[in-house]
Amino acid sequence: MSTSAKDPVWLTLIGLGEDGLSGLSPAATRALEQAAFIAGGARHLALLGATKAQTMAWPAPIEAGVEAVLARRRQPTCVLASGDPFHYGVGAMLMRHLSANEMRCLPAPSAFSLICARLGWSQQDCALLSLHGRPLERLAPHLQPGARILALTWDGETPRKVAERLVALGMGRSRMIVCEAMGGPRERRIEFIATEFHGVADPLNTLAIEVVADRGARIMPLASGLPDDLFEHDSQITKREARAITLSTLAPRRGELLWDIGAGSGSISIEWMLRHPANRAIAIETRADRAARIGRNALELGVPDLRIVKGAAPLALAGLPTPDAIFIGGGGTDAGVLDDAFAALPDGGRLVVNAVTLETQAEIMRRHVAMGGALTKIEIARADPVGPFHGWRASMPLMQWSITKGETP
Repeated sequence: MSTSAKDPVWLTLIGLGEDGLSGLSPAATRALEQAAFIAGGARHLALLGATKAQTMAWPAPIEAGVEAVLARRRQPTCVLASGDPFHYGVGAMLMRHLSANEMRCLPAPSAFSLICARLGWSQQDCALLSLHGRPLERLAPHLQPGARILALTWDGETPRKVAERLVALGMGRSRMIVCEAMGGPRERRIEFIATEFHGVADPLNTLAIEVVADRGARIMPLASGLPDDLFEHDSQITKREARAITLSTLAPRRGELLWDIGAGSGSISIEWMLRHPANRAIAIETRADRAARIGRNALELGVPDLRIVKGAAPLALAGLPTPDAIFIGGGGTDAGVLDDAFAALPDGGRLVVNAVTLETQAEIMRRHVAMGGALTKIEIARADPVGPFHGWRASMPLMQWSITKGETP
């Protein structure tokens, strides 16, 4: 590791397994012997045993202990973590306050590595999640037939809740394996199918799932344009086919932020976030009942981090972080909404407006003439029964205007 006089190494992050000191490398053992201060969970400190260093068990919340660690800058300090500190561990939290040159990391095998070694699964073929202190609905996008999922749970209740959810979704024959206290003398493996869950003894556990979907299981498609019935709504929803076209026009990219103005059921912002785990969205909705509904939809469909702003644009847009794209599904004729939305975009940002009413259509046609972009008419018709026969029932035509800021009219 390269260091400098300005940022000498003073902090060592050590991955500590259930086998305690016997599983440490010589370098980790030396760091602990030389440390003046050691921080870690109460379980880690118990595994460490007696030491001449001053010790601190992480307080709750754990962020409150970061200042105590930083106060030891320039003193030999160790932080103990489970397995790999940079895989759902304390490492990323500490690095928000440190230069990489100030620390070194000596990881142990992660819980994911250990469970794959026990089961003979290829880690790269598994979805890796943490449900520790996080909503278990995060599983939703990963529940695909044949999928293998590894989840950190670290409590005795989450495996039961996951089993119940699998049963409710029509995946009750899914195989579940709970590995308790891996890497130490208390290690135990429990295997069952979701319908036969019979409890977990040790709160220190990691869960493996092999998904088996029965006929009629509620499976979330991987394509844009989720079925409308996956969303709770009051008919204020961008319908499936139009939503797929709209997501294609918005063209989400990794880590981008969307403003969804007039969000209704939240279907556009939810699908935006489903395109990549790093994607973010803010749903702006005037009605309290719809805002609450958006929150329920976001949780149920696996994107609980969707931010919801209750209020009317353009006032509700003030102070929001700069978006990469904006979708306007409602309120396009309200004074200032289109102007303020377009002004908020950086160069290269995309604006997409869906217009159903003639008044909004007239407004975006005028702007298309003045500003350029693309104007598209979307007409969807479905076959419906007409007596003993069938006929086409057309939905209301939709006009879509899209423009990239900075493009030539």
